[in-house]
Amino acid sequence: MKCVVGIDLGSTTTKAVLLDPEGGVLGRGITNSRSNYEVAAAVAREEALTSARFALLERAVAGDGGAVQELFAELERAFRLEIYLDHLAALRQEIEALVAAPWMSADRAALEPAAAEVLAQVEERAPSLFAAGAERRSDFFRDLAGAAYMAAAEAVAARRGAPYDRLLALYDRAILEVETRLLHHTFEELVERAIDRLRAAGGDRRPAALRRRLAPVLAEPIEELAFAGTGYGRQTLPFPKEAIRSEILCHGRGAHRIFPGTRTVLDIGGQDTKAIQVDAGGVVTAFQMNDRCAAGCGRYLGYIADELNLGLHELGPLALKARKTVRVSSTCTVFAGAELRERLALGQAREDILAGLHRAIMLRAMSLLARSGGIDNELTFTGGVCKNPMATRILKELVAESYGDGITINVHPDSIYMGALGAALFARDDLRAGRPRRLPTFAAAA
Repeated sequence: MKCVVGIDLGSTTTKAVLLDPEGGVLGRGITNSRSNYEVAAAVAREEALTSARFALLERAVAGDGGAVQELFAELERAFRLEIYLDHLAALRQEIEALVAAPWMSADRAALEPAAAEVLAQVEERAPSLFAAGAERRSDFFRDLAGAAYMAAAEAVAARRGAPYDRLLALYDRAILEVETRLLHHTFEELVERAIDRLRAAGGDRRPAALRRRLAPVLAEPIEELAFAGTGYGRQTLPFPKEAIRSEILCHGRGAHRIFPGTRTVLDIGGQDTKAIQVDAGGVVTAFQMNDRCAAGCGRYLGYIADELNLGLHELGPLALKARKTVRVSSTCTVFAGAELRERLALGQAREDILAGLHRAIMLRAMSLLARSGGIDNELTFTGGVCKNPMATRILKELVAESYGDGITINVHPDSIYMGALGAALFARDDLRAGRPRRLPTFAAAA
């Protein structure tokens, strides 16, 4: 299988897209950008390669009937569970090392058994996150493990009398170490472990049909012919400078590829907001970006989430429960925490405050759109914030207020991948023009 690769290394998430030489999407991968961009790029690429393998397997079992297809779905869930358990093992190792450190001697007697119990509960509950029909608000290990750890730590600390804040500090310190290393596991290894898990869960049932279908999929090599990169951290990618593309060009082209009627693109990422105008061929004709700070971007929402001790993915659903919208004076990240605490102290509901915060962010975005040339024909919303349901709802309301009800607003399930898709399309251009770039060397597992 031959492919080209596009990577969008954002400040919050890193995305990778694989395209075949004809331009069809083979696989997608995403990870949080971590505190190590080199690792984030490698993980996103591996996720995209894994996605491509599963796409091949899905096509292989397409004509095998419902039983084998259901088994395929179980295999993918078991595969993801194995990755999650590997990360939990690394987290346990880091937390145990922290507890054993000399500077923890004063609290060790209370923290050691409490942390062990918390981790045991997190591990015990892990399979439920990947069960059929399970609703996961995030696919990132940091979010899933963090939510499970905090819930268990609260109960364990209350029962044991252990310091809750110190238990959370252990997680916060350990997760930074876990995220800066690549865990060593191959696709073949994880598939074997996943099949063993299915066989153990199913008693005598042996997924022989699935094994037969797996053999040619595992044997087929994936040949990466060209790469292109974009995003906030694009200069850190292991690519030659000729393979680095502007975020504006990539988001405009990716959005136009999925929605050919797109003439305006709104991209709200972690550190910046971009309003982009494109022509009928997807070529950028004008754009505007926010000023030098991250006000009104994903980083601002992340700061608010930290203040409320919530996951970033929880903000939008909570804001949707608002009964009224509190007027927020500042979208400055520096002052947001102070205003949030003040309003909470006044007794205002969290969801009402969050509704106001979301509206303030989208009003800034509307100002950028107006300065870039307004909204013409179809508007496509891209970037990580497009996955926030409250942000999307408010955008639709504001567009209707300012431009009428005739504007089509596109929010695709894969809108977060638009930048990586645009980069992959540029890589495909290079390949077709006979100038594939030197293939990079990504970070490897220690």
